[in-house]
Amino acid sequence: MKILVTGGTGYIGSHTVVELQSKGYEVIIVDNLSNSSIEVLDNIAKITGKKPLFENFDLTDPLKTASFFAKHSDICAIIHFAAFKAVGESVDLPLKYYRNNLVSLMNILQGMIDNGIANIVFSSSCTVYGQPESLPAREDTPIQKAASPYGNTKQISEEIITDTSSGFNIHAILLRYFNPIGAHESAIIGELPLGVPNCLMPYITQTAIGIRPFLRVWGNDYSTPDGTAIRDYIHVVDLAKAHVIAVERLTGHKSEKKVEVFNLGTGNGFSVLEVIQSFERMSGVKLNYEIKERRPGDIEQVWADTEFANLTLGWKAEKTLDEMTVSAWKWEKALAEKK
Repeated sequence: MKILVTGGTGYIGSHTVVELQSKGYEVIIVDNLSNSSIEVLDNIAKITGKKPLFENFDLTDPLKTASFFAKHSDICAIIHFAAFKAVGESVDLPLKYYRNNLVSLMNILQGMIDNGIANIVFSSSCTVYGQPESLPAREDTPIQKAASPYGNTKQISEEIITDTSSGFNIHAILLRYFNPIGAHESAIIGELPLGVPNCLMPYITQTAIGIRPFLRVWGNDYSTPDGTAIRDYIHVVDLAKAHVIAVERLTGHKSEKKVEVFNLGTGNGFSVLEVIQSFERMSGVKLNYEIKERRPGDIEQVWADTEFANLTLGWKAEKTLDEMTVSAWKWEKALAEKK
């Protein structure tokens, strides 16, 4: 079966392509390389023995998107990752996020309708919950006002998919995942943002390797045990495997309704300082970090109730926080050796 992975040269996308190809799927990637590198294709091939098909264009272009789908109408399912994802940047540049994240999704859904493609796995986020009134967050936890334009694009995207599926033969699984970190065990692929990282783990590893002079910790005055924000960190390979299971559920016609929602996390919340301590313990490197004011758009704390995904999908996150941080460090050191 042919699977389209949008944003497939990105961090989560590339790991998911590896898992798909390891299961025998034929993968085609669409990516405009705005936050990734073409070299990722060769790195995927090094792991799996096969280079995925690739097309380089922007999914916000309706004509190019329509032409692509007309040429690849035999796609069985789509995993849609392609989106801008920096919470802080979205506060500063909201129109950039609304235009990119929503228009690309609508173009994909139109391509599905026009070419009879029925299945989509959507890369959603725990940001859809805003700051939940109670924790852990369950799939039926009331949605609060999004804390950032990025989070709002995920809320709106879920609504667009739900509304579209109700009138057309489209089945969707919305995967609300928490904070992916870590890298493939081979250290051949991992998280490599272009420019200054917006996510915690690459900022930690780049500080440890000497690329960044110090790590910024955004706020230590939250109502948490150590004052820093708490998140549910999940290993990217655990996350990737869940996408394969979601594809199998859709293509095997096992969904219980047209749109299903699953949380993907470990069910454990760790503070920023706890992640730093894990990294220092596993790497033996002491990090230079500075406390800064809270970053606009960040929520205080969130972690997942994963029972529904565990029972219904038969999926469970396996990696510990220490395994996540050490894999990220192994990846960063492998990058340094290439230079």
